[in-house]
Amino acid sequence: MTTAQLPDLIEFLRRDLAVPEEAIALGVQRAGEASNLLPMVLWQYGLVNTTELEQIFDWLEQRPLSNAI
Repeated sequence: MTTAQLPDLIEFLRRDLAVPEEAIALGVQRAGEASNLLPMVLWQYGLVNTTELEQIFDWLEQRPLSNAI
């Protein structure tokens, strides 16, 4: 996942998975500079379950890599 995809991922988490804003904020904080770890951090902290984690990975896989170098 590129940094450019982070806002889209956050919107997906809010809209499609109904992840609370506070949970997303905690995940972003814990992932730090490694924004690509956000899905795993959310799962590690129990903020998403394994089914939701799989949906996140499926969504990421379907997204085009924009701004990739």
